[in-house]
Amino acid sequence: MPDTELILEILHQIEDATKKVVQRFQVINNPNDFTDTASGMEKMDAICMMLIVIGESLKNLDKVTEEKLLPHYPEVDWKKAKGMRDIITHHYANINAETVFFTCKRKIPVLFDTIQRIIKELKI
Repeated sequence: MPDTELILEILHQIEDATKKVVQRFQVINNPNDFTDTASGMEKMDAICMMLIVIGESLKNLDKVTEEKLLPHYPEVDWKKAKGMRDIITHHYANINAETVFFTCKRKIPVLFDTIQRIIKELKI
């Protein structure tokens, strides 16, 4: 596998963005918390920006690892994680608060744990 230092740098970008999603999502209890207030919409915008960062970083990670790293961690649907970036970037006006809520509630914790595990295993 290529440059471990570069791989770790990208993984840390993903880890940092994921932490920001978790922190920003703490005050959100249901999808309406995103849509009912201006501050909720700002939270959703900020979270979506981090989801874009995560997706873009995953695509970069695939490039530098020649798509050989992520398949070893099947607990995350990597294709959907990368695809979320495309959806948000190209179809933001149609983003559904329920989808963002579900992603934050169900998918981000698994992604965060998996990224931390990959980092730990690469440092050994």
